[in-house]
Amino acid sequence: MQNEPNTPQTPFQVNVADRVKRLPPYLFGKINALKYAKRRAGIDVIDLGMGNPTDMPEPYVIEKLREAALDEKSHRYAMANGLPNLRREVANRYRRLHGVDLDPETEVLPGLGSKEVFSHMCLALLGPGDTAIVPAPSFPIHVYSVALASGNVISLDCTDPSKFLSAIATVSEHLYPRPKVLIVNYPHNPSTTVVERDFFVEIVQLARRYGFMVIHDFAYGDVCFDGYQAPSFLSVPGAKQVGVETTTMSKGYNMAGWRLGYCAGNAEMVRALATIKGYYDYGIFQAVQVAGIVALRDGDEAVKRQALEYQSRRDVLVDGLRRMGWEVTPPKASMFVWARYPEHWRAKMGSIEFSMKLLEEAEVAVSPGRGFGELGEGYLRLALVENEQRLRQAVRNIARCLA
Repeated sequence: MQNEPNTPQTPFQVNVADRVKRLPPYLFGKINALKYAKRRAGIDVIDLGMGNPTDMPEPYVIEKLREAALDEKSHRYAMANGLPNLRREVANRYRRLHGVDLDPETEVLPGLGSKEVFSHMCLALLGPGDTAIVPAPSFPIHVYSVALASGNVISLDCTDPSKFLSAIATVSEHLYPRPKVLIVNYPHNPSTTVVERDFFVEIVQLARRYGFMVIHDFAYGDVCFDGYQAPSFLSVPGAKQVGVETTTMSKGYNMAGWRLGYCAGNAEMVRALATIKGYYDYGIFQAVQVAGIVALRDGDEAVKRQALEYQSRRDVLVDGLRRMGWEVTPPKASMFVWARYPEHWRAKMGSIEFSMKLLEEAEVAVSPGRGFGELGEGYLRLALVENEQRLRQAVRNIARCLA
């Protein structure tokens, strides 16, 4: 057999979708790569970069998971809409904590964590030409879930809630076509800004006036300090007519790796989310759902204890940073401290470069504010995921690095 003549080969071109091309480079990627390289080299990095809980779920929740995993029926495809008892416990918790009545059949839908629920809700509501108002500084998924749904983003500063309300009204009044969705997130990630219930009263009024739907990301509603109680959007009269709330069991229940969250509220929006999810997944591992039922039913006191643990860590970290001269307002909620690093260093370098310096020289990983958009520049987000001793060590390391 004769060899085929050598002919030039045209390189095969992979042409990804425009929705992927529209995504910017991941701003935390460089920091994460250095963090992993240091750990592979055996260097002890104090990681305050990601809100990744290091505490354990309650023992009885883990035992229920083990028990349920031994049931052969748990290993089949799960119910796409979640176990009825799980939806019922979500509704019971809303009634118990927030005075909200939910129909567990039509107004509650469990999901693979609130991030998945939120992003698929955006896919269910938005398409080309649609616009969503997003809070800024922005948790990345709030922006990029809209982009992945081919929608347009208008980012508004949410760190002053009254000005945020005014800006929402102004944009809705003058933009044509009007925004289709408003995304809100209080307690806010990353800035830790909080609101009172009256804020959501005005949000509902604006939604009715301008015809937009509301998605409230309530991921940090369980982690509140100093007597503050984060209000549920759904606790406001009329909220269920205009929107939904997404919540996670990652924070208060320490079940981050379990991937369990839920969406509650407007039945039509919940139904649209269920339709999308029906095409994408087969539901949550049933043993996780069974354990989640127990956690929701019996875990209120454990959630309060976990919040007190985060509050103690907050006090240690805020005190240490303030003694170094940093501008820090103690957060009333969330598992983060949002700190403005010193002006002397802000004049020299941006938050990404400054974060790299802390990782390289202090062996402390933090999230640069620029990773949350332009309004985050000059700030760092520090997660309260290490114990108090490690937090004190992080402060000492940073002080030595910057001395």
